[in-house]
Amino acid sequence: MRVVKPDHPLIAHKLTYLRDKRTDSPTFRRLAEELMTLLAYEATRDVRVEPFAIETPVAPTTGIKLSNPKPLVVPILRAGLGMLEGMVRLLPSAEVGFLGMQRDEATLAITTYANRLPSDLSGRQVYVLDPMLATGGSMSDAIHFLIERGADDITAVCLLAAPEGVARLEKNLAEVSPPVTLVVGAIDEKLNANGYIVPGLGDAGDRLYGLV
Repeated sequence: MRVVKPDHPLIAHKLTYLRDKRTDSPTFRRLAEELMTLLAYEATRDVRVEPFAIETPVAPTTGIKLSNPKPLVVPILRAGLGMLEGMVRLLPSAEVGFLGMQRDEATLAITTYANRLPSDLSGRQVYVLDPMLATGGSMSDAIHFLIERGADDITAVCLLAAPEGVARLEKNLAEVSPPVTLVVGAIDEKLNANGYIVPGLGDAGDRLYGLV
């Protein structure tokens, strides 16, 4: 697995305010979208393109456009929705699928409760969005789910990660070829006994949308 952690002051700046417990939900959502757009710039560095002939007001030239099939963006519900707008702002022509995965707070076990994805992902570049890579369980399960449907070019994008989550993802995806790419805003200190990232930012879903 290839891990990309961009070193940019704006990423650190936005993460600081996301972490602050005084940041309200509307501000948190806006910052998450803005941070996602910064991370999306790195995540799409290898997006597939093809030549495209155009005419400028001065002369003909050849540029590039996104290749077909278009990239697929898959936010993991519900917290991944907070990253979706920031991603499609950079990739407006991408298609969007949804995957609902939930962690049992007591056992930390992962269950899949919703799936809105094409049955065949062969030849598709897939970008999986989840704010927090904590234990790594939900992201690992999501990526294997996509691989079973034929995806062979997968990039995971997270705002924050714990070292334990990165290690688990590396272990569970060691045999995947070509390697999965993980783009993350920061890798924090550790997980606590409840499976939360330390120092982290709390429960991303609750901070994005409030308690349910």
